[in-house]
Amino acid sequence: MTSQRPDAGRNRPPQQLHSPIHEESWRVFKIMAEFVDGFETLAALAPAVSIFGSARTPEDHPVYAEARACAKRLAELGHPVITGGGPGVMEAANRGACEGNGVSVGLNIALPHEQVPNPYQNIKLDFDYFFARKVMFLKYARAFIIFPGGFGTMDEFFESLTLIQTAKIDPFPVICIGVEFWSGLFGWIRTTMEHRYKTISPPDLDLITLTDDIDEAIRIVHTFLTAEPKAHERVATTGEGTRPGVKHRNTTGPALDQPSVREPGI
Repeated sequence: MTSQRPDAGRNRPPQQLHSPIHEESWRVFKIMAEFVDGFETLAALAPAVSIFGSARTPEDHPVYAEARACAKRLAELGHPVITGGGPGVMEAANRGACEGNGVSVGLNIALPHEQVPNPYQNIKLDFDYFFARKVMFLKYARAFIIFPGGFGTMDEFFESLTLIQTAKIDPFPVICIGVEFWSGLFGWIRTTMEHRYKTISPPDLDLITLTDDIDEAIRIVHTFLTAEPKAHERVATTGEGTRPGVKHRNTTGPALDQPSVREPGI
């Protein structure tokens, strides 16, 4: 005799009848498409320079002029320029790269208030996901030049330092333009993080160059990118451009007398 199984959904709350798990699973393909598009479009790009700064910087501001001149000179030296594709400093850098007859890459992001892509991009990519976009900034650039900016600029700045500090990427120049703008932050990092709380080591600030001199920034980047290949080519990287890591797992749980199993990172 076969018993009848009650309807599994009869007593379930309505929100459990249509689980979003299927939508989340299909979202993986949208994410994957952004990575594939980025990898295929930028695969042949020479080692580039990512330039960051505020989207709110107007065309008549001295910082706009500096970013434009900096990118133009880099392009004339043969170095592709990558920006976030928007207005302000991003527009200035893309504009300068075009004026220098160089490669001008814009990694545009879809935002609720609609970031309008600037018209100075000869390679243009569009992203819905910040994390996919951020991979492209790091994977295809071998130097960061960072002008005054807001939270997004700080995000890229600190991520680059984290990845260099933890040896997840090979070191490269991280140059902050604007002593007046950056000095307060750098002072807080040194006095509070390094000295008072000791949450960073003294050499960590050596990862950054702070200057008002655009020529100095260009000289540092150009010297680095034209040095021996070992100075700027990545070795033993994962697909997204970071180094493999090592996973540590205990064989029988948290017992201290058990050896760890060392597994290569993905």
